[in-house]
Amino acid sequence: MKIDWAALGSVFGVSLVATVALVALFTLGISGLSRRERATAEGRSAALAVTGAYACFAACAAAVGYGIYLIMA
Repeated sequence: MKIDWAALGSVFGVSLVATVALVALFTLGISGLSRRERATAEGRSAALAVTGAYACFAACAAAVGYGIYLIMA
């Protein structure tokens, strides 16, 4: 049995980048929602922070959905 190390390295690299990107997007979403709480307490509008947070969550959901599609196809 021969192992294609280049293909294995590519799979590892892509999965590592996707994992870091999903964690970063989810972190940005959570911090955007915490900015909403802080802005509400200070009496400011936080519409931009909330919109950005939900956009990050939507991007996470789209990436996970695309990954599931690739697995099932």
